[in-house]
Amino acid sequence: MEFFVFVSEQWMLVSVLMVIVYLFAINERIKSGKPISSHVATRMLNTDEAVLLDIREAKDFKAGHIAGAFNIPHTKLQDRLVELEAHREKAIIIADKAGQHTGAIGRRLQQKEFNVQRLTGGMMEWQNQKLPVVKD
Repeated sequence: MEFFVFVSEQWMLVSVLMVIVYLFAINERIKSGKPISSHVATRMLNTDEAVLLDIREAKDFKAGHIAGAFNIPHTKLQDRLVELEAHREKAIIIADKAGQHTGAIGRRLQQKEFNVQRLTGGMMEWQNQKLPVVKD
């Protein structure tokens, strides 16, 4: 009850706090790479503007992945970062199972000055849209 009284009396301070939190969230989201839809990712991959980095575990990757994707599990990225150097001139689209690790990996790659994009919804969204996958 006291919370609502405080909010009603200090509505201006609460509004400023909400704006600051919103701007912080947007800034953090941008730092980890621009989120893109599966349709934009498909266009970028087809026109050779980007490469797709699948950061799921190898067994998940082998069970089904996007054609042309290469796999570096998120737990091994630091050790295998040199493999991305060959793709520095292109955008790197990061995909995982549902988007839970792409933010942290995206921030790490942006710190290394890679052009990073994140596949919105990850492979779950890709498969929900009935888009093709390749199995090894």
